[in-house]
Amino acid sequence: MPKETIFHKIVNGDIPADVVYQDDDVLIFKDIHPKAPTHLLLIAKRKEDFVQSIADLTDATSHVPALLISKAQIFAKEHGIDGYKLTFHVGEGGGQEVFYLHLHFLSQQTI
Repeated sequence: MPKETIFHKIVNGDIPADVVYQDDDVLIFKDIHPKAPTHLLLIAKRKEDFVQSIADLTDATSHVPALLISKAQIFAKEHGIDGYKLTFHVGEGGGQEVFYLHLHFLSQQTI
């Protein structure tokens, strides 16, 4: 079993986060060290969708990046954001700090 991360604790409700959207599949919350006026993190909520990094995807979890990207697209449309950047950090060398697959959503527009 992988080590529990801060994102596990956020999903479980053990620690607070500035949540801007959630459904049964995805949680979207504000990054605590924003690099843009809007800097959000998207994570999968279901235990079976947990993966540490893009580098660790399997046949069973290969859908997770597409799920996060789709939710980012929907969120942007619903909030009138027409320009944004999506980023996955992969491994320590790629700048990944929390080993729970997450998508960074950055925009100069504010929500």
